[in-house]
Amino acid sequence: MIIGFDAKRAFHNSRGLGNYSRDLISGLSKYYPESEYFLYTPPLKDLQMKKWVEGYDNLNLVSPDDFLNKKISSLWRTFNLSKEIKKKGLDIYHGLSHELPLGIENTGVKSVVTIHDLIFIRYPEYFPYIDRKIYLKKFTHSCKYADKVVAICEQTKSDLIEFLGIRKDKVEVIYQTCSPRFYTLLDQEKIIRTLSGYEISGRYILNVGALEQRKNALSLVKAFARLKKEISHNLILIGNGKSYRVEIENYIKSKNLESRVFILDNVSHRDLPAFYQGADLFCYPSHFEGFGIPIIESLFSKTPVITSKGSCFPEAGGPKTEYIDSQSVEELASKIVEVLTDKDKSYQMMEEGRNFVEKFHRSKTSENMMSLYKSLV
Repeated sequence: MIIGFDAKRAFHNSRGLGNYSRDLISGLSKYYPESEYFLYTPPLKDLQMKKWVEGYDNLNLVSPDDFLNKKISSLWRTFNLSKEIKKKGLDIYHGLSHELPLGIENTGVKSVVTIHDLIFIRYPEYFPYIDRKIYLKKFTHSCKYADKVVAICEQTKSDLIEFLGIRKDKVEVIYQTCSPRFYTLLDQEKIIRTLSGYEISGRYILNVGALEQRKNALSLVKAFARLKKEISHNLILIGNGKSYRVEIENYIKSKNLESRVFILDNVSHRDLPAFYQGADLFCYPSHFEGFGIPIIESLFSKTPVITSKGSCFPEAGGPKTEYIDSQSVEELASKIVEVLTDKDKSYQMMEEGRNFVEKFHRSKTSENMMSLYKSLV
Protein backbone atom coordinates (compact mmCIF):
# COMPACT_ATOMS: atom_id res chain seq x y z
CA MET A 1 0.00 0.00 0.00
CA ILE A 2 1.21 3.52 -0.78
CA ILE A 3 0.16 6.05 1.87
CA GLY A 4 0.69 9.79 1.96
CA PHE A 5 0.51 12.09 4.98
CA ASP A 6 0.16 15.79 5.58
CA ALA A 7 3.38 15.86 7.59
CA LYS A 8 3.71 19.57 8.27
CA ARG A 9 3.07 19.12 11.99
CA ALA A 10 5.42 16.14 12.18
CA PHE A 11 8.32 18.33 11.08
CA HIS A 12 7.35 21.79 12.32
CA ASN A 13 5.59 21.21 15.65
CA SER A 14 7.29 19.89 18.77
CA ARG A 15 4.11 19.54 20.83
CA GLY A 16 0.78 17.70 20.64
CA LEU A 17 -0.08 17.58 16.94
CA GLY A 18 3.55 17.05 16.05
CA ASN A 19 3.87 14.18 18.52
CA TYR A 20 0.67 12.60 17.19
CA SER A 21 1.99 12.77 13.63
CA ARG A 22 5.45 11.42 14.43
CA ASP A 23 4.16 8.63 16.66
CA LEU A 24 1.63 7.46 14.07
CA ILE A 25 4.04 7.57 11.13
CA SER A 26 6.81 5.85 13.11
CA GLY A 27 4.45 3.13 14.32
CA LEU A 28 3.09 2.36 10.87
CA SER A 29 6.59 2.33 9.41
CA LYS A 30 7.80 -0.10 12.08
CA TYR A 31 4.86 -2.51 12.20
CA TYR A 32 3.92 -2.33 8.50
CA PRO A 33 7.27 -1.99 6.68
CA GLU A 34 5.84 -3.51 3.51
CA SER A 35 3.97 -0.28 2.81
CA GLU A 36 5.54 2.86 1.40
CA TYR A 37 4.93 6.24 3.04
CA PHE A 38 5.20 9.73 1.54
CA LEU A 39 5.48 12.68 3.91
CA TYR A 40 4.31 15.99 2.41
CA THR A 41 5.78 18.97 4.22
CA PRO A 42 6.99 22.53 3.67
CA PRO A 43 10.80 22.79 3.30
CA LEU A 44 12.75 21.54 6.31
CA LYS A 45 15.31 23.52 8.26
CA ASP A 46 15.60 21.28 11.33
CA LEU A 47 18.39 18.73 10.78
CA GLN A 48 17.09 16.53 13.60
CA MET A 49 13.83 16.08 11.71
CA LYS A 50 15.74 15.01 8.61
CA LYS A 51 17.59 12.43 10.69
CA TRP A 52 14.27 11.08 11.94
CA VAL A 53 13.13 10.36 8.37
CA GLU A 54 16.49 8.82 7.47
CA GLY A 55 16.04 6.32 10.29
CA TYR A 56 13.29 4.54 8.33
CA ASP A 57 13.75 2.86 4.95
CA ASN A 58 10.16 3.31 3.81
CA LEU A 59 9.65 7.03 4.59
CA ASN A 60 9.91 9.44 1.67
CA LEU A 61 10.09 13.19 2.11
CA VAL A 62 8.16 15.37 -0.38
CA SER A 63 8.54 19.17 -0.32
CA PRO A 64 7.85 21.89 -2.92
CA ASP A 65 10.76 22.36 -5.33
CA ASP A 66 9.94 25.61 -7.15
CA PHE A 67 10.61 29.10 -5.82
CA LEU A 68 7.01 30.29 -5.31
CA ASN A 69 5.79 27.17 -3.52
CA LYS A 70 8.90 27.13 -1.35
CA LYS A 71 8.38 30.76 -0.48
CA ILE A 72 4.65 30.45 0.23
CA SER A 73 4.31 26.82 1.25
CA SER A 74 0.78 27.33 2.58
CA LEU A 75 -0.37 27.85 -1.02
CA TRP A 76 1.31 24.60 -2.02
CA ARG A 77 -0.37 22.67 0.81
CA THR A 78 -3.80 24.12 0.10
CA PHE A 79 -4.01 24.47 -3.68
CA ASN A 80 -1.29 22.37 -5.33
CA LEU A 81 -0.90 19.34 -3.12
CA SER A 82 -3.78 17.45 -4.72
CA LYS A 83 -1.86 17.45 -8.02
CA GLU A 84 1.16 15.91 -6.28
CA ILE A 85 -1.04 13.30 -4.60
CA LYS A 86 -2.67 12.26 -7.88
CA LYS A 87 0.69 12.13 -9.65
CA LYS A 88 2.17 9.81 -7.01
CA GLY A 89 -0.65 7.26 -7.34
CA LEU A 90 -1.32 6.95 -3.62
CA ASP A 91 -3.80 4.46 -2.22
CA ILE A 92 -4.51 6.61 0.87
CA TYR A 93 -3.88 10.24 1.79
CA HIS A 94 -4.19 11.08 5.49
CA GLY A 95 -4.50 14.64 6.79
CA LEU A 96 -3.10 14.24 10.28
CA SER A 97 -4.17 17.57 11.70
CA HIS A 98 -7.67 18.60 10.61
CA GLU A 99 -6.84 19.53 6.99
CA LEU A 100 -7.21 18.13 3.49
CA PRO A 101 -6.02 20.00 0.38
CA LEU A 102 -8.53 21.52 -2.01
CA GLY A 103 -9.44 19.15 -4.81
CA ILE A 104 -8.64 15.95 -2.91
CA GLU A 105 -12.03 14.59 -3.97
CA ASN A 106 -10.96 14.74 -7.63
CA THR A 107 -7.75 12.73 -7.28
CA GLY A 108 -9.25 9.24 -7.11
CA VAL A 109 -7.28 8.71 -3.90
CA LYS A 110 -9.09 7.64 -0.73
CA SER A 111 -8.68 10.24 1.99
CA VAL A 112 -8.72 10.23 5.78
CA VAL A 113 -8.58 13.21 8.13
CA THR A 114 -7.88 13.17 11.86
CA ILE A 115 -9.87 15.62 13.97
CA HIS A 116 -8.31 16.03 17.40
CA ASP A 117 -10.91 18.22 19.06
CA LEU A 118 -13.47 20.96 18.52
CA ILE A 119 -12.42 23.04 21.50
CA PHE A 120 -12.59 26.20 19.40
CA ILE A 121 -16.36 25.64 19.12
CA ARG A 122 -16.98 24.39 22.65
CA TYR A 123 -14.83 27.09 24.29
CA PRO A 124 -14.71 29.99 21.80
CA GLU A 125 -13.43 32.36 24.49
CA TYR A 126 -10.01 30.71 24.28
CA PHE A 127 -9.57 31.55 20.58
CA PRO A 128 -9.41 34.77 18.55
CA TYR A 129 -12.41 35.37 16.28
CA ILE A 130 -10.44 35.06 13.02
CA ASP A 131 -8.87 31.77 14.13
CA ARG A 132 -12.29 30.31 14.89
CA LYS A 133 -13.55 31.25 11.42
CA ILE A 134 -10.52 29.72 9.70
CA TYR A 135 -10.70 26.52 11.76
CA LEU A 136 -14.40 26.09 11.08
CA LYS A 137 -13.89 26.44 7.33
CA LYS A 138 -10.96 23.99 7.25
CA PHE A 139 -12.60 21.40 9.51
CA THR A 140 -15.90 21.53 7.63
CA HIS A 141 -14.18 21.12 4.26
CA SER A 142 -12.06 18.20 5.46
CA CYS A 143 -14.94 16.33 7.06
CA LYS A 144 -17.11 16.84 3.98
CA TYR A 145 -14.64 15.41 1.48
CA ALA A 146 -12.81 12.77 3.57
CA ASP A 147 -13.82 9.19 2.98
CA LYS A 148 -13.33 8.61 6.68
CA VAL A 149 -12.93 10.94 9.66
CA VAL A 150 -10.74 9.74 12.52
CA ALA A 151 -11.63 11.08 15.97
CA ILE A 152 -8.98 10.54 18.63
CA CYS A 153 -11.59 9.82 21.32
CA GLU A 154 -15.31 9.24 21.79
CA GLN A 155 -15.71 12.81 23.08
CA THR A 156 -14.40 14.21 19.79
CA LYS A 157 -16.67 11.87 17.83
CA SER A 158 -19.68 13.13 19.79
CA ASP A 159 -18.63 16.73 19.15
CA LEU A 160 -18.24 16.10 15.41
CA ILE A 161 -21.75 14.72 15.25
CA GLU A 162 -23.22 17.48 17.44
CA PHE A 163 -21.40 20.57 16.17
CA LEU A 164 -20.61 19.74 12.54
CA GLY A 165 -23.41 17.30 11.75
CA ILE A 166 -21.06 14.54 10.56
CA ARG A 167 -22.71 11.17 10.02
CA LYS A 168 -22.01 8.75 12.83
CA ASP A 169 -20.90 5.98 10.46
CA LYS A 170 -18.33 8.27 8.82
CA VAL A 171 -16.40 8.79 12.06
CA GLU A 172 -14.01 6.17 13.41
CA VAL A 173 -12.49 6.48 16.90
CA ILE A 174 -8.82 5.49 16.83
CA TYR A 175 -6.90 6.41 19.94
CA GLN A 176 -3.45 7.92 19.77
CA THR A 177 -0.35 6.68 21.51
CA CYS A 178 2.64 8.31 23.16
CA SER A 179 6.36 7.92 22.56
CA PRO A 180 7.71 4.40 23.28
CA ARG A 181 10.31 5.94 25.58
CA PHE A 182 7.55 6.03 28.23
CA TYR A 183 6.97 2.26 27.99
CA THR A 184 10.19 1.24 29.76
CA LEU A 185 10.83 1.84 33.45
CA LEU A 186 14.19 3.42 34.30
CA ASP A 187 16.43 2.36 37.16
CA GLN A 188 16.41 4.62 40.20
CA GLU A 189 19.95 5.87 39.61
CA LYS A 190 19.03 7.05 36.11
CA ILE A 191 15.98 8.91 37.45
CA ILE A 192 17.97 10.63 40.22
CA ARG A 193 20.77 11.55 37.82
CA THR A 194 18.35 13.07 35.30
CA LEU A 195 16.41 15.04 37.92
CA SER A 196 19.58 16.36 39.52
CA GLY A 197 20.50 17.89 36.17
CA TYR A 198 17.47 20.15 36.65
CA GLU A 199 18.27 20.70 40.35
CA ILE A 200 15.28 18.60 41.41
CA SER A 201 15.42 16.33 44.45
CA GLY A 202 13.03 14.93 47.03
CA ARG A 203 9.41 13.81 46.63
CA TYR A 204 7.09 15.72 44.34
CA ILE A 205 3.74 16.01 42.57
CA LEU A 206 3.95 16.54 38.80
CA ASN A 207 1.95 18.42 36.18
CA VAL A 208 2.93 18.51 32.48
CA GLY A 209 1.31 20.71 29.85
CA ALA A 210 1.15 24.19 28.39
CA LEU A 211 0.53 26.83 31.04
CA GLU A 212 -2.72 28.18 29.70
CA GLN A 213 -6.08 28.84 31.29
CA ARG A 214 -7.87 25.82 29.84
CA LYS A 215 -5.36 23.43 31.39
CA ASN A 216 -6.03 24.91 34.82
CA ALA A 217 -2.62 24.53 36.48
CA LEU A 218 -3.37 27.48 38.75
CA SER A 219 -6.06 25.45 40.52
CA LEU A 220 -3.44 22.79 41.21
CA VAL A 221 -1.12 25.40 42.73
CA LYS A 222 -4.00 26.72 44.84
CA ALA A 223 -4.81 23.19 46.03
CA PHE A 224 -1.16 22.66 46.89
CA ALA A 225 -1.09 25.90 48.89
CA ARG A 226 -3.96 24.59 51.01
CA LEU A 227 -2.24 21.35 51.92
CA LYS A 228 1.43 22.37 51.97
CA LYS A 229 1.62 21.73 55.73
CA GLU A 230 0.02 18.29 55.43
CA ILE A 231 2.53 16.84 52.95
CA SER A 232 6.27 17.11 52.47
CA HIS A 233 6.12 16.97 48.67
CA ASN A 234 7.06 19.75 46.29
CA LEU A 235 5.10 20.59 43.14
CA ILE A 236 6.68 20.65 39.68
CA LEU A 237 4.98 22.20 36.66
CA ILE A 238 6.56 21.44 33.28
CA GLY A 239 5.42 23.67 30.43
CA ASN A 240 5.60 27.00 28.68
CA GLY A 241 3.17 29.87 29.01
CA LYS A 242 2.63 33.60 28.71
CA SER A 243 0.15 35.67 30.70
CA TYR A 244 -1.30 32.65 32.50
CA ARG A 245 2.18 31.62 33.59
CA VAL A 246 2.73 35.10 35.02
CA GLU A 247 -0.54 34.73 36.93
CA ILE A 248 0.69 31.43 38.38
CA GLU A 249 4.08 32.89 39.29
CA ASN A 250 2.43 35.84 41.04
CA TYR A 251 0.26 33.48 43.06
CA ILE A 252 3.29 31.38 44.04
CA LYS A 253 5.02 34.51 45.33
CA SER A 254 1.92 35.72 47.17
CA LYS A 255 1.79 32.44 49.10
CA ASN A 256 5.57 32.23 49.69
CA LEU A 257 5.77 28.96 47.77
CA GLU A 258 8.96 29.70 45.83
CA SER A 259 10.83 26.94 47.67
CA ARG A 260 8.07 24.35 47.10
CA VAL A 261 6.63 25.02 43.62
CA PHE A 262 8.87 24.98 40.53
CA ILE A 263 8.08 25.80 36.91
CA LEU A 264 10.40 24.17 34.36
CA ASP A 265 10.21 25.14 30.70
CA ASN A 266 13.46 23.59 29.50
CA VAL A 267 12.85 19.86 30.03
CA SER A 268 13.75 17.84 26.95
CA HIS A 269 11.30 15.20 25.74
CA ARG A 270 14.03 12.63 26.29
CA ASP A 271 14.11 13.44 30.02
CA LEU A 272 10.35 13.48 30.59
CA PRO A 273 10.09 9.75 31.48
CA ALA A 274 12.39 10.32 34.44
CA PHE A 275 10.15 13.14 35.71
CA TYR A 276 7.03 11.00 35.41
CA GLN A 277 8.63 7.97 37.02
CA GLY A 278 10.19 10.02 39.82
CA ALA A 279 6.83 11.54 40.79
CA ASP A 280 4.58 10.15 43.52
CA LEU A 281 1.51 11.61 41.84
CA PHE A 282 0.53 13.19 38.53
CA CYS A 283 -2.21 15.85 38.62
CA TYR A 284 -3.97 17.06 35.47
CA PRO A 285 -7.00 19.21 36.40
CA SER A 286 -7.63 20.47 32.84
CA HIS A 287 -11.12 21.73 32.01
CA PHE A 288 -11.18 20.08 28.57
CA GLU A 289 -8.81 18.25 26.21
CA GLY A 290 -8.83 16.52 22.86
CA PHE A 291 -7.31 13.49 24.55
CA GLY A 292 -4.78 14.18 27.30
CA ILE A 293 -1.55 12.48 26.29
CA PRO A 294 0.19 13.32 29.62
CA ILE A 295 -2.34 11.03 31.31
CA ILE A 296 -1.26 7.96 29.34
CA GLU A 297 2.41 8.95 29.62
CA SER A 298 1.94 8.89 33.38
CA LEU A 299 0.09 5.56 33.39
CA PHE A 300 2.81 3.96 31.26
CA SER A 301 5.25 5.33 33.85
CA LYS A 302 3.32 3.60 36.68
CA THR A 303 2.53 6.91 38.35
CA PRO A 304 -0.98 7.36 39.82
CA VAL A 305 -3.13 10.03 38.19
CA ILE A 306 -5.70 12.54 39.38
CA THR A 307 -7.53 14.28 36.55
CA SER A 308 -10.88 15.89 35.75
CA LYS A 309 -14.33 14.42 35.36
CA GLY A 310 -15.98 14.45 31.95
CA SER A 311 -14.53 15.26 28.52
CA CYS A 312 -12.12 12.57 27.27
CA PHE A 313 -10.44 12.04 30.63
CA PRO A 314 -12.13 8.75 31.64
CA GLU A 315 -11.21 7.33 28.22
CA ALA A 316 -7.53 8.12 28.76
CA GLY A 317 -7.36 7.48 32.50
CA GLY A 318 -9.39 4.31 32.89
CA PRO A 319 -11.29 3.01 35.94
CA LYS A 320 -8.58 3.39 38.59
CA THR A 321 -7.58 6.98 37.92
CA GLU A 322 -9.12 9.42 40.40
CA TYR A 323 -11.43 12.11 38.97
CA ILE A 324 -12.30 15.52 40.38
CA ASP A 325 -14.41 18.55 39.46
CA SER A 326 -11.93 20.82 37.68
CA GLN A 327 -13.66 23.84 39.21
CA SER A 328 -13.19 22.62 42.79
CA VAL A 329 -9.86 23.44 44.41
CA GLU A 330 -11.10 21.85 47.65
CA GLU A 331 -11.91 18.52 46.00
CA LEU A 332 -8.53 18.45 44.27
CA ALA A 333 -6.67 19.18 47.51
CA SER A 334 -8.60 16.49 49.35
CA LYS A 335 -7.95 13.89 46.65
CA ILE A 336 -4.22 14.68 46.57
CA VAL A 337 -3.91 14.01 50.31
CA GLU A 338 -5.98 10.83 49.97
CA VAL A 339 -3.80 9.33 47.23
CA LEU A 340 -0.49 10.34 48.81
CA THR A 341 -1.37 8.97 52.26
CA ASP A 342 -3.11 5.73 51.24
CA LYS A 343 -0.29 3.45 50.05
CA ASP A 344 -2.61 0.57 49.12
CA LYS A 345 -4.75 2.85 47.00
CA SER A 346 -1.74 4.41 45.31
CA TYR A 347 -0.26 0.98 44.53
CA GLN A 348 -3.53 -0.25 43.02
CA MET A 349 -3.77 2.90 40.87
CA MET A 350 -0.23 2.30 39.61
CA GLU A 351 -0.63 -1.39 38.78
CA GLU A 352 -4.11 -1.33 37.28
CA GLY A 353 -3.41 1.92 35.45
CA ARG A 354 -0.42 0.30 33.75
CA ASN A 355 -2.56 -2.65 32.67
CA PHE A 356 -5.29 -0.38 31.32
CA VAL A 357 -2.94 1.80 29.27
CA GLU A 358 -1.74 -1.13 27.15
CA LYS A 359 -4.67 -0.36 24.83
CA PHE A 360 -2.75 2.76 23.78
CA HIS A 361 0.49 0.93 22.96
CA ARG A 362 1.92 1.95 19.58
CA SER A 363 1.49 -1.57 18.17
CA LYS A 364 -2.24 -1.46 18.89
CA THR A 365 -2.91 2.07 17.61
CA SER A 366 -0.91 1.31 14.45
CA GLU A 367 -2.92 -1.87 13.89
CA ASN A 368 -6.20 0.02 14.25
CA MET A 369 -5.14 2.69 11.77
CA MET A 370 -3.88 0.22 9.19
CA SER A 371 -7.15 -1.71 9.46
CA LEU A 372 -9.00 1.50 8.63
CA TYR A 373 -6.79 2.12 5.58
CA LYS A 374 -7.31 -1.42 4.31
CA SER A 375 -11.07 -1.08 4.67
CA LEU A 376 -11.02 1.82 2.20
CA VAL A 377 -9.02 0.26 -0.65
